[in-house]
Amino acid sequence: MLTVGLTGGIGAGKSEVSRLLVEHGAVLIDADRIAREVVAPGTPGLAAVVEAFGEGVLTTDGSLDRPALGSLVFADPEKLAVLNAIVHPLVGARSRELESGAAEDAVVVHDVPLLTENGLAPLYDLVIVVDADPATRLDRLVRLRGMAEDDARARMAAQATREQRWKIADIVIDNDVPLDALRERVADVWDELVRRERERRTASGAAPHATAPRGDGRAGDGTE
Repeated sequence: MLTVGLTGGIGAGKSEVSRLLVEHGAVLIDADRIAREVVAPGTPGLAAVVEAFGEGVLTTDGSLDRPALGSLVFADPEKLAVLNAIVHPLVGARSRELESGAAEDAVVVHDVPLLTENGLAPLYDLVIVVDADPATRLDRLVRLRGMAEDDARARMAAQATREQRWKIADIVIDNDVPLDALRERVADVWDELVRRERERRTASGAAPHATAPRGDGRAGDGTE
């Protein structure tokens, strides 16, 4: 299979690109979704988080209070490292499990927000970066997500720079464009992924699979 790392800064529109790739036939493994699953009520992951940070990180119904946990770890690198040491191995194990269940000729897209920051590019056959101008991203976060401007700027500043993402990118998808243009760009990228998967299978002696049909491109508003 062809494994793809998909990343982009907050507000760049990575989630929209992942949805479009799924419509074309990609198998999506969403790291954020898995990170929520592995600390759901009753999981060993949540038990480990509570052991490390106390029951103050739980809501009244016993689920993880993400804002409370975030307030503990966001400004404390040591506490953040403790949290990452709990969650990251669980996310990695679940991601590998899902990948192993995909067809051998699949294009598997790993949606990983902090791929650049955590140095994960070597784990994938190629990396796609969804890119947008910082001003565009800020506008989306404030206008569409309702974030306070100071909070949005802080979230953006805490992530990798645009230039750092470009350095690890094999393919860049510009999302400073209308949605129709984004759909066309993603369709072209999908054709490129299918071509690369065929080449890999041909080189390994396996029969290449047929090009998956393009979806109709219906999706949301182009924001992450």
